[in-house]
Amino acid sequence: MTVRRIGVGGAQPYDVVVGGGVFGELPGQVGPDAAQVAVIRPDSLGEVARPALRVLEAAGYTVHDMGVPDGEAAKNVTVAADLWGRLGRAGFTRTDAVVGIGGGATTDLAGFAAATWLRGVRVVLVPTTLLGMVDAAVGGKTGINTTEGKNLVGAFHPPAGVLCDVATLPSLPAADYAGGLAEIVKAGFIADPVILDRIEDDPDGATRPEGRHTRELIERAIAVKAEVVSGDLRESGQREMLNYGHTLGHAIERVENYTFRHGYAVAIGMVFAAELARIDGRIDAGTVRRHRAILTSVGLPTAYSGEAWRGLRESMRVDKKARGAALRFVVLDNVGEPSILADPSEEMLDAAYGAVSA
Repeated sequence: MTVRRIGVGGAQPYDVVVGGGVFGELPGQVGPDAAQVAVIRPDSLGEVARPALRVLEAAGYTVHDMGVPDGEAAKNVTVAADLWGRLGRAGFTRTDAVVGIGGGATTDLAGFAAATWLRGVRVVLVPTTLLGMVDAAVGGKTGINTTEGKNLVGAFHPPAGVLCDVATLPSLPAADYAGGLAEIVKAGFIADPVILDRIEDDPDGATRPEGRHTRELIERAIAVKAEVVSGDLRESGQREMLNYGHTLGHAIERVENYTFRHGYAVAIGMVFAAELARIDGRIDAGTVRRHRAILTSVGLPTAYSGEAWRGLRESMRVDKKARGAALRFVVLDNVGEPSILADPSEEMLDAAYGAVSA
């Protein structure tokens, strides 16, 4: 299988390597200065992580296998503190390294542990889910959740490299694969409409790792994110556009106590943002229908409980993109042309949510 390298620029440039059998690149990414490597992975991924452990041990590193809870259950201060304790007991120094293997929650946690241990050690990320490959592991954002919201505690800490082994994707449950597709669809609406064309050409294929456009969809979505974060690591400008659908999406995740798939929440959030843009006169009803049609075609939801609105509205108050009491939504002026809608009226918010209420 061919390997493609997608460069991420900035002060600390690195490559996202997409292909099969990429575990062999781990020693080169970890580098010669490290004596020890902490491999942080979900408890359920022991078999998946074993080849990486063998490669690192064969390269001469002392390897510490650090299992953590699966999914969002790992992204909290209790688990992070346990990792700090394990790193401390192992005597990890500033030249040692962390490798994060797993889905987006695990790579977020591993990146956060690396960013905060000794104020920052080298980290290599190996996402094993579609969502991790096209979104979470790329861009240098790390974080954990709190009772008050998602990713409110974190740091910007670019990895030394990201290794995306597409051979892990066929083992994903269909619902988890669909969740990752939401971020691919998002990349299409904000920056690369060819992604939308490919999905519309073969929606069934888009839902399968062996689909005829799958590799292209993954690489295009990564390229969108890589280009944006290369010029804006800390979300001071254009990077905010990557949050299309995320304001309502994160609120849904919070009220569901993080048991609702991220991609599913973002899919609903994109339709909500599209309805806001339509109400504000920025896009037409046809573009909103296209959102619903594409997302539905790949098995993603486009509506949520109408009774949940009050709790969702309260949750959005602490969204990271808010400025004071004013909410900010990423919306579209056209497909491929994202912009910001600041402080929409309560009437607009109510109307947009009414349009996505089940």
